[in-house]
Amino acid sequence: MNQAAELAQLYLSLKNDASLGKLPLARSQGDIVPGEGSPTAEILFIGEAPGYQESVDHRPFVGRSGKLLRQVIDQIRLLPEQYYISNIVKVRPPDNRDPTPEEIEAFRPVLNNEIAILQPSLIVTLGRFSMAKFLSDVRISQVHGRLHQVVWNEQHQYVLPMYHPAAALRSTKTKEQFVADMEKIPKVLCWLQEQRETETLQEKVAQALL
Repeated sequence: MNQAAELAQLYLSLKNDASLGKLPLARSQGDIVPGEGSPTAEILFIGEAPGYQESVDHRPFVGRSGKLLRQVIDQIRLLPEQYYISNIVKVRPPDNRDPTPEEIEAFRPVLNNEIAILQPSLIVTLGRFSMAKFLSDVRISQVHGRLHQVVWNEQHQYVLPMYHPAAALRSTKTKEQFVADMEKIPKVLCWLQEQRETETLQEKVAQALL
C-alpha cells in the first residue's frame, strides 16, 4: 500500500470512528477535516484545529489564517508536491476555542500515523499547541524560527516552530516574524539535503573500509 492509500485508509477509519461516536467534538463523518497535500511531502505543516471555513470546506487552512499561510508558501516558492498540511485536532472546537488536553489526546494517534506515513524531512509547527507535541516547557516567543532536532517515535526528527498565522493576523510584529520564519524553510531544506548527502557518503566510506 502506497502513502496516498495509507492516508486515505487512515481518514476513512477516522470518519468511521466519528460516525460511531468514538471521538470528541465529532457527531458525524462530515465533521472530520483531514489533512491535505502531497503524500510524499518533505514538509509537514501542523496547525491547531479547523475553524469555521475549514469545517465547511472540509479542508485545512482555507480561512483567513489559511490564506495567509498559503500566500507565504507561494511567496517562498514551495511546490505543491513539497508539503502537506494538517492539524493536531481534526474537528472544529465550538466557537473556535482552544482544544482541550483530552481532545488533543483523542486525536494523537491520527497525527502520529500521519507522521509515520509521510515521514517528512521537516515538521513546521504552527502555534503553541502543535509545538508542545515536540517541544514542551518552552515559550513560542523564545523558540520560533529556530530549528530543533528531537527524538520522536525513537527517531530523530527536525522541527521548526512558528507562530500560528492567526496570531500573525492580530499583530503586525508577529506577522513580520511569521513571514521571516517561513522564509527560512528553503534554506533549511537545503541544509537537510546536505546532511543526508553527508550521511550517505559516510556510510559508503564505512562500507568500503569493511
